[in-house]
Amino acid sequence: MFPEYDVIVVGAGHAGCEAAAAAANMGSRVLLVTMNMNTIAQMSCNPAMGGVAKGQIVREIDALGGYSGIISDKSMIQFRMLNLSKGPAMWSPRTQNDRMLFAEQWRLALEQTQNLDFWQEMVSGLVVKENRVVGVRTSLGIEIMGKAVVLTNGTFLNGKIHIGEKNFGGGRAAERSATGITEQLIELGFEAGRMKTGTPPRIDGRSLDYSLMEEQPGDTDSGKFSFTNTKAPEKQLSCWITYTNENVHKQLEQGFDKSP
Repeated sequence: MFPEYDVIVVGAGHAGCEAAAAAANMGSRVLLVTMNMNTIAQMSCNPAMGGVAKGQIVREIDALGGYSGIISDKSMIQFRMLNLSKGPAMWSPRTQNDRMLFAEQWRLALEQTQNLDFWQEMVSGLVVKENRVVGVRTSLGIEIMGKAVVLTNGTFLNGKIHIGEKNFGGGRAAERSATGITEQLIELGFEAGRMKTGTPPRIDGRSLDYSLMEEQPGDTDSGKFSFTNTKAPEKQLSCWITYTNENVHKQLEQGFDKSP
């Protein structure tokens, strides 16, 4: 059913998309496996690209032929160059993005990339022969062979979500975690640990009182990430800054002992 691929990429987040595109554009036959074709390149947390240190990486990826800078430019709603008060080496480009348009543009770019196939299913394990990874095994028991396997699973590997004092398995809100790979990697001698990230709630902007906030507009002379001929947006949207205070800190301190 499946050919032997040169490269199999497991996970279609930002890293997986770049890995798949890079290999395919260099002539490799690539399979990109994702648990959900509708969430390719999803912006899970802050819908922004770049920032301090990260902005330089996006431009380096662009210089090497990657897609992140191009797609960030196509979906940006604001551009700011951070750290302008410091030397040029510290200047850090950052865009705020339309998260739905960002994901849509990534999928279009991948679908137009030659040598790249897609498969929607959870990878539950690696096929290992003579101490070498030679493919992947899906949750339905399908084995797909490949000369190289790239794991870009991110938070989905045995992911756990904490909301208040409740916790449950999941890679992202309303999406299940990926199981099987972590256990196998441990059996193969790798170590597993956990890293924590916090995601703010999504709120309806129409419910906010912007008069109580500090406006942060985009740069007057809007820049962009890519060195190609992408265009900066004609109109930018402002961000709005709020600040915590001692009362907020006291409320937070009451729950520190319950924090995971």
